[in-house]
Amino acid sequence: MALAPLDWLFSLAQFGIKFGLDNIHALVAELGHPERHYRTVHVAGTNGKGSVTALVERALRHAGLRTGRYTSPHLLDLSERFAIDGTPVSQAEMVAAVETVRAAVERLRDRGVLEVHPTFFEVTTAVGFELFRRHHVDIAVCEVGLGGRLDATNVLSPTACAITSIAFDHEQYLGHTLREIASEKAGILKPGVPAIVGPMSAEAAEAIVARATAVGAPVTWAMDDVALGPVVALPSGAQRFTLRTPACDYREVELALGGLHQVTNAVVAVRLLEQLESSGLRIGTSAVVAALASVRWPGRLERITLPDGRSALLDAAHNAAGAEALAVHLDRLGNRQPLVFAAMRDKDVTMMIRTLAPCASHIVVTRASNPRSAEPTELAALFGRLAPGVQVEVADTPAEALARAWNASPHIVVAGSIFLLADVMKELGRS
Repeated sequence: MALAPLDWLFSLAQFGIKFGLDNIHALVAELGHPERHYRTVHVAGTNGKGSVTALVERALRHAGLRTGRYTSPHLLDLSERFAIDGTPVSQAEMVAAVETVRAAVERLRDRGVLEVHPTFFEVTTAVGFELFRRHHVDIAVCEVGLGGRLDATNVLSPTACAITSIAFDHEQYLGHTLREIASEKAGILKPGVPAIVGPMSAEAAEAIVARATAVGAPVTWAMDDVALGPVVALPSGAQRFTLRTPACDYREVELALGGLHQVTNAVVAVRLLEQLESSGLRIGTSAVVAALASVRWPGRLERITLPDGRSALLDAAHNAAGAEALAVHLDRLGNRQPLVFAAMRDKDVTMMIRTLAPCASHIVVTRASNPRSAEPTELAALFGRLAPGVQVEVADTPAEALARAWNASPHIVVAGSIFLLADVMKELGRS
């Protein structure tokens, strides 16, 4: 008996991660190139690409454009990856699109066009493109899944693109130096397509310049000639600062996302929006300012407060750079709180622990409901060696971890993996 559409889609996880564009080129061609029916924006980077994608899409929506947003991974439901005007598509629409892409895969397999079976990400990317065509979007903002050069999203011919940051992550796929990682992410640069690039090391910047020069892609460094006023953290968790770019004086703006790193992401998004406007889209200053003030990106310094007053600050912080950004934010808060922590085995857990342990009053390690999750006892042993002065407990489940952390303090932090955040959100009834 044939699997139901979504069961079939999730079964593709067995094929793991596969770099290469042959499958996705064949798929979109078989579907009649849905990705060519609307403008696109392509966003890559180690950290910050999801936030920039959310900010840009929000501003385009405020400008009156019909938008698609493609991001990964999802937190609670697959439909989050495919948003139309900021709202995830319905289950029925998603199933119908999966059925269409599945039929295309079967035709290609029957004709011998596909030498290897498409992966989960390749199929979800094709599904996203097809959904955006069916909804007649004006423009789709698409986040790179992993890397850039050989990522399935790199079949796009975007109006503009961005590279938000370069840091160590997924080294087994992207390389073990910042230059190698930057070269992979710079693979999204295309002839004549303008790119906005966030701040990064000289080594990474050199690799991006080399790629841009080779293909003829004009590059704008996001922070060049930008004036930022003092950043003030607001009680709501938002931030306020003045912003002036070479194109516009936005004066005082409010950013709904917390953390100093999000200020940099906001500048990348603003410069990208300005580039889109210079490419012919009518966006306007008011749409940009409104987007900054109203954007929401779950699981990024998101505080959940329960009716009894207990709270949890959720942040993915799933790699060393993410952990550093969270540590800076916690240092700004000025008080140490218990930390619930889980991480995937393929991450630089040592660096994450060294960064986050000094910020916590108490550590509770657990495992996320993902087969890649590291063993809690091994994490506890690492914390013990790297931060011997901090109390560490082991909890078998996220629910138990939350209870232990809240037993120590009514206000806690949850970090280390987006999969852990998903488990915690479900536990707190946010599904």
